[in-house]
Amino acid sequence: MTAVDDYSYMARAVRLAQHGLYTTDPNPRVGCVLVRDGEVVGEGWHERAGEPHAEVHALGRAGERARGATAYVTLEPCCHHGRTPPCSRALIDAGVARVVAAMEDPNPRVAGQGLAELASAGIPVQSGVLQEQAEALNPGFIRRMRTGRPFVRCKLAMSLDGRTAMASGESKWITADAARQDVHRLRARSSAIMTGIGTVLADDPSLTVRLDERAAGGGSRQPLRVVLDPHLSMPPTARMLSLAGDTLVFTACNEPALQRRLEGAGARVVVLADGPDAVDLTRAVEYLGAEQINEVLLETGAVLSGAMLRAGLIDELVVYMAPHLMGDGARGLFHMPGLDAMDQRLDVEIRDLRAVGTDWRITATPCRRSPP
Repeated sequence: MTAVDDYSYMARAVRLAQHGLYTTDPNPRVGCVLVRDGEVVGEGWHERAGEPHAEVHALGRAGERARGATAYVTLEPCCHHGRTPPCSRALIDAGVARVVAAMEDPNPRVAGQGLAELASAGIPVQSGVLQEQAEALNPGFIRRMRTGRPFVRCKLAMSLDGRTAMASGESKWITADAARQDVHRLRARSSAIMTGIGTVLADDPSLTVRLDERAAGGGSRQPLRVVLDPHLSMPPTARMLSLAGDTLVFTACNEPALQRRLEGAGARVVVLADGPDAVDLTRAVEYLGAEQINEVLLETGAVLSGAMLRAGLIDELVVYMAPHLMGDGARGLFHMPGLDAMDQRLDVEIRDLRAVGTDWRITATPCRRSPP
């Protein structure tokens, strides 16, 4: 195989892995292609947690033709027993001649050991082919394995003049239908959707994925709904508590009666106080990581978004900009008091800008400030 072949077949494996974008949580999205004598003899992707991995699907489709083939995998084959047997052993037993991985697995239980096991069995291995594209498939899994925290993506909608709601609070709808459908795709790929109690009291949102089965990859999984509610003001009649899926409420209020009221309505309540009037945001994000949450979609108002941004807990901003002007009396995108001078600005790196229907979607990464 030439280097061009390696990149071509790995690109095919990346495209296969994308089929699992909405369904593999909390596992990574992985694709595999088996090639022998210039012919694809088997391919597959990890479809759902607890089910066979991409390599097993590809080997099953290849059968005896896997012997002597090169395996292209977007993530290092696992080498430990979990809910499924190790893929490294399956590749060895199938007699593959070479394994090319896009990246090493950040899971400490693997972390190079899968490739090492293959090499010890006499199989040449290579890693790093289309690594950037492979990493883009699994930002939450990688972040959680390396830091214990999920990847936090903040979704916002604004007018051309940077406003998110009229002074009265009216905000439906700033963006058009195409952008709102795009948001549901963001929800579908997320492990959890987080909001604040202000949004719950003002809008009574569902925070559910509303895509047809085909658009959602054939899955009907609803992300965990997470509400930050310092004083346990959430009514037990909140719409989300009557819907399919789970709701987790983080609070600073250690009042058993109030907790039992929400728990009786179906919520799970966890006290993570940062003083009497605030939830500890860092501990909340770390708690979600311990719960195997890979990607969090933050959908909330300016106060919580601003607090999360200032705390350095937002990894990506997805801002939908609509072709409207709402005036200087309308509400802004972030509430961040204390920014009084130009050198206090928070910089972002714009990584993508594209049209979504009549609106524009801006994808940006907050720039981390170096400590003084």
